[in-house]
Amino acid sequence: MTVQMEAIGQPIIDAALAEVKSWLRISLSDDDEGLMALCRSAIAMAEDFCAQRLFVRGGTEIIAASLYWERMRACPVRSVGAAQALKADGSTVPLPVTEYAADIDAAGDGWVRVVAPMVGDAFPRMELFFVAGLAESWTDIPDALRQGVVRLAAHLFVNPDGGAAPPAIVTALWRPWRRMRLA
Repeated sequence: MTVQMEAIGQPIIDAALAEVKSWLRISLSDDDEGLMALCRSAIAMAEDFCAQRLFVRGGTEIIAASLYWERMRACPVRSVGAAQALKADGSTVPLPVTEYAADIDAAGDGWVRVVAPMVGDAFPRMELFFVAGLAESWTDIPDALRQGVVRLAAHLFVNPDGGAAPPAIVTALWRPWRRMRLA
């Protein structure tokens, strides 16, 4: 299962940059490019740690085509759009909405299944187009997640050699938002 997400919008990165610069008490713009890269990295690490997309954006996911409900990896899912059949030879065929079903549960998990067995050319996988994320903007994400991103970006800036361990407060701030999955 492969998930590809669109890049986080520049307004979100700009807002994160402003908060990190405030935290570090930096007023000049000399280090802005490096700090923006650190903000992107810190957001990606938060998403990996929490197993959730922090900001709403589109993406694609490849899952097994099955008559049984398959859980999508990306979450929280806001909507599931079109689907394509991925044949064994790598070619794709758009799936009519009558041939698959999609559902989003209360936890934001997306579920997809093939409604009826395909006649003729069977396909092993499906590619789904979806929108997922917790918040629309930087200020919309919960304070603990935002503060953890700021602290991690600041830590990475102050310790460019990677010698010091990240502050434990970062994972403490993110832990309540962490989604665990059993295989």
